[in-house]
Amino acid sequence: MLQPFTLLVVSHLSALVLAQDQTFAFTDSDVAVSQSSILTHRRGNLQLAIPPGASCFNTLEGTIPTFDAEKCADARANWRDEQWHTDHPISNLWPLWTNDTCVPLGNSPSDSCTRGYYGNYVVLAKSRAHVKATIDFARTRNLRLVIRNTGHDFMGRSTGFGSLILNTHSMKEVVFHKKWTGPGNWKGGAATVGAGVQGREVLTLAHQQSPPLVIVGGECPTVGFAGGFIQGGGHGPFSSIYGMGADQVLSFDVVTSSGAYLTVNSKENPSLFWALRGGGPSTFAAILSVTVKTFPDVPSSSVILRINSTHTTDTEVFWKGFNAFHELSNRYVENGLYAYYELNHLYLNVRPIVGLNMTSDQLNQVVKPLFDKLDAQSIPYDREDNHYPTFFDLYTNLFEDNGAFIQTLVGGRMYSKTDFARNATAINAAQRFATEQGALIVGHIVGPGSGAPIVDNAIHPTWRNTSSFSITFVNLQGNATLAEKATAQNVITNVVGKALRQASPNGAAYVNEGDLEEPNWQTAYWGPNYPRLLSLKKTYDPLGVFYARTTPGTEDWEVIDVGTRLCRKL
Repeated sequence: MLQPFTLLVVSHLSALVLAQDQTFAFTDSDVAVSQSSILTHRRGNLQLAIPPGASCFNTLEGTIPTFDAEKCADARANWRDEQWHTDHPISNLWPLWTNDTCVPLGNSPSDSCTRGYYGNYVVLAKSRAHVKATIDFARTRNLRLVIRNTGHDFMGRSTGFGSLILNTHSMKEVVFHKKWTGPGNWKGGAATVGAGVQGREVLTLAHQQSPPLVIVGGECPTVGFAGGFIQGGGHGPFSSIYGMGADQVLSFDVVTSSGAYLTVNSKENPSLFWALRGGGPSTFAAILSVTVKTFPDVPSSSVILRINSTHTTDTEVFWKGFNAFHELSNRYVENGLYAYYELNHLYLNVRPIVGLNMTSDQLNQVVKPLFDKLDAQSIPYDREDNHYPTFFDLYTNLFEDNGAFIQTLVGGRMYSKTDFARNATAINAAQRFATEQGALIVGHIVGPGSGAPIVDNAIHPTWRNTSSFSITFVNLQGNATLAEKATAQNVITNVVGKALRQASPNGAAYVNEGDLEEPNWQTAYWGPNYPRLLSLKKTYDPLGVFYARTTPGTEDWEVIDVGTRLCRKL
């Protein structure tokens, strides 16, 4: 049996919606709301959830006037711009998870615009009181709650049909501490980062300190830092030296599903502290802020490598080139390097290989076996070397926004050092097979190296033995049928995913960038940590107020009616 969440048809916070029939009380003011005629004020902290392209349509769902020529022009000009979408109250960067609703490209204003899989209302939280009020209301009214900062989520967890959206994007405060005096052994610098801060923002502020600082953030500049990134584990350019994003956390301030404010660290609520560091996004509590370690910025060097159809159209030559690059993953990580690459048919773009606190000569010594092999095998390529006075300069020059409005399903695999040492050939063959099935691979040479501290937290232990992580993408058309989507999902899970799993028996999957249909996802994402995480989920969120698919406790829930209604299994 299934017990449904109540669909959020009506609700309110500080004078937003006026109508008749049904009244709910919310925070300081009681406002009458209705399921029939709805009048909205686009001010206050609670707003009607309007899809980002709705301004190019006369109405939303045939009843709510939405056309605005100026906003429509802005939407069309920025529809593929990632930052524009992350700044919108409800937008999701990957439209598959919104059912491609209200796309403002080539449409007539009279065309139909519906909410699709978007929520119904959004709270633009600016304080911890707003976060608590939203959680309390969702819990007491049995509403589906979605926590969103940026919508930068490959797996659609930043949106949900019929939901109340808790948007933390306005919570931008960042405070730097010269010396951490709180719990734990860390005595260096720290930064307390609000729930709405993005990676580019915190790195920019860190660079402005004297002397310049860095934090362990993600690869893409628009990723939200304090929430899902860290709760999922969080990997980035400094991970091979300092460890995962979750390893850097000194303390959290959160709101629990019961509406309690908690400080969470190694002394206060230590079990929850363990779980929040890698145990899954939107799972145990809503993050208000996180305090993390800071480190001095350092001079950094880079190498860019390109092998593509302008160099060779011989597939065997191309794959020899890729194999030469990828088979050295263990060497790169053990020497503190990080690399980001894109791989497709006759297309390899490694941009960049990063050597932190290295001169160009030092980085060249680490990558010399790669280029020696490319040259020995007469594999053509382009190479570009650069040195920067700080990592921040390297990051702003070489790391780009990923783009938005990408129609794709996602999978992924972490490759262990053990598997690379035993059979790198099988891993590379599986990656080739994936591209031959139409998949694009976005790869990261990353993993806590031998010098990185080992921290007791909830991330999959395999991360401690990882040297390469690949995300696989299978693209779809925006008007894909359910059957076509099912076919693409089968490729991700049972064709490409199966091959990658077989090639890396000691590998694992990553909860932030993985397959929603991952077999045995509990073990794949968390390994032996899962039973403890499930127990803590039942302790801190017994009612299931927080829901994000394939996170602890969600085996008790099911989405039915073609991706719409979320129901608890009975």
